[in-house]
Order: sequence, then structure tokens, then C-alpha cells
Amino acid sequence: MTRTPLGAQLPDFPWDTIAEYKALANAHPDGIVDLSVGTPVDPVSPSIQLALANHAAEPGYPQTMGTPELRAEIVHSLERRYHAAGLSEKSVLPVIGTKEAIAWLPTMLGVRGSTVAIPEVAYPTYEVGALIAGCRVVRADAPADAEGAEIVFINSPSNPTGRVASVEELRAWAGFARETGAIIASDECYMGLPWSADPVSLLDPRVTGGDNTNLLAIHSLSKTSNMASYRAGMLAGDERLIQELLAVRKHAGLMVPGPIQHAMVASLADDDHEAAQRLIYAKRRALLIDALITAGFSIDYSEAGLYLWARRDGLDSRGSLDWLARRGILAAPGDFYGPSGSQHVRVGLTATDERIAAAAARLGGRGADFPVG
Repeated sequence: MTRTPLGAQLPDFPWDTIAEYKALANAHPDGIVDLSVGTPVDPVSPSIQLALANHAAEPGYPQTMGTPELRAEIVHSLERRYHAAGLSEKSVLPVIGTKEAIAWLPTMLGVRGSTVAIPEVAYPTYEVGALIAGCRVVRADAPADAEGAEIVFINSPSNPTGRVASVEELRAWAGFARETGAIIASDECYMGLPWSADPVSLLDPRVTGGDNTNLLAIHSLSKTSNMASYRAGMLAGDERLIQELLAVRKHAGLMVPGPIQHAMVASLADDDHEAAQRLIYAKRRALLIDALITAGFSIDYSEAGLYLWARRDGLDSRGSLDWLARRGILAAPGDFYGPSGSQHVRVGLTATDERIAAAAARLGGRGADFPVG
């Protein structure tokens, strides 16, 4: 019997396809400004570091479901920060980073071989998770296009576009879940970074009417708490689905490390460090928007989140990628996220103040001793 490796059934890893542009940007005499990924560069809050250190000596296995303190804090923070309703300590679950949770969600919910819907312009892991489960993938931005899907991934604020879905749009997805039995998995990892629009959770009672059946929200501490290296995320929503996922994750040994769980409690209990980080990103965002527009780019959506969704007339995403790389700036091409993104680049806010300022100077034509074309 001939075995087909699972990796061969998946798309190329997107960032492997831009190595030549990274090399070009690296050749800039003042070094690369890498705005292609959403990796935090600012330090983790001292209170979170302290919580981690204080529990570093714990020797036992952690609880897959999370400690009672963590589960209570997840509920309280989602209620306080995002007006989520209908939650209890049985309807939340810590996970080892949301990328892992998304990638394995179709498999763990037992929908192998069925149909999974993802947005027209989408974070690549939604498609990867569907393919791992042997599912058919359709792209859908509205319920009418998701007919037959057993799981629907939605994402607001969007990665990469920064678009924010309205209450009415989210309500339509909740109605679709009730009418069809489909599971709606709402990736809300960028909800803590609103700019020109206020994101709404799928679990907001204005959306659900108090009924979370077949609804899941996905949240992360990587963005506003700078905890990407901690791999700290959480799922919340329909208690039946959360308990189903818990049972599978217990069998698979998917446990958030104990010291990380304590660090999560510290992060979730403190809104001040999130507010401070938002101010840092707001400054970088304003500088980059001004510089990109000065350089001839247009900014679409970008209402919330860590990215600017930019395009330059006359260039597709790879053309814009090349244009930026010749100035020592690396972005992510929009075609990473689906055919509908082929005219845009995603420009991240996740670089130091010094590197953001360097990018802005290059886009404004200052310090341009580096040959460009």
C-alpha cells in the first residue's frame, strides 16, 4: 500500500514562498524592516512574568480543562472585555495557542470528510485544519454561500484585512447555525485592538439572543498581552461543544503547561497592560498609514487588528511586495490569504518603534541611498 504523507496534501507553507523578497529586503544597507508577520516585539508585562516564575517549580501534570481559577478568569474577562454572555466554567477551555486549536478543530469535532467554509480572504490555518481532517473547503462570506458546511470559520476583526463584521452579519451566522446545525467558529483574536470600528463578539447577546448553541469563540493572549511565545489561547461558547473538545483533548494529552495557566490568569485579570499596548500600536499604526499613503498606497478596511491592508495601483500583491522589498521592507502578499487578496499586501505593526520609523522614512523617500526601482 502506498502512503501519501499528510504534509504532501497541504499547501506550501506561505512564508517559504517569499524567500527571494526577504533576501532582497535583507540587502538594504540599514537592514530589513520585517512587517510580514504578527509576532510581538514588546516585552511581556512584569506581572505576567512574575506569575509564571512563581509557579515554575510545580512538578505535576496540569489540568486539560484548566485550573478553576483560570476558567473563572476566562469567563470574567470575556464578559468584561467583550460582553460575552451565557458562559460558565464548563463552557470555556484553555488551548495551546489558537493556531493549534484552529488546525485541529475539524478533526476534534469529528467532521472528517465533510465541508468546511472559510472566508474569501482568510488566515491560512482555517484551510489547513480542514485539509488535515480530509474536508472539502469552500470560501464564503455570507451564509448563502456556506450551504452544506458543517463548520464555518469566521474572523472579525479579520486577519489580514482588519475588517470588522457588524452585529447584523454575525446575527445571520448565528441564525445559520440554528437553521442548519452548522458549527460557527469565530476567530476573535484581534478583538482587543479596535481602531475605527468596535468589534463585536459572536457571543454578544445582541448576536445570540442568549443562545450559544453551536457557537464557538476563539481568543488569544498573543496580541495585546505579547504572549505569543507562551502559546496561550482559549475557546468559549456552546458548553456541549466545549465538553466534547475537552474529552478529545484529554485523550490526546493536549494540556496548557501549569505555569502558563497561572500567567494566563494574571493577563486576563489585568486590563491596564492591554490598554498600554494598544497605545504603542496606535502610534506605529498612524506613522505607517501616513507613510504608505505618501508612497502612493491605498489602505482598505484596517478598522482593527495588527495589520494594514494596502494596495498600490498598477501592481498586484507580488508586485507591491517587490516594490517594498527594494526599500528594505518585507510585507506579506495578499495572495497568501486567498485569490481575492491578490491585489493587496498585509503590512504588520509588529516591529519596534525604531524599525517602524525606518520603514516610514524609506517610504517617504528619506535615506534612499539604497537603489530602488
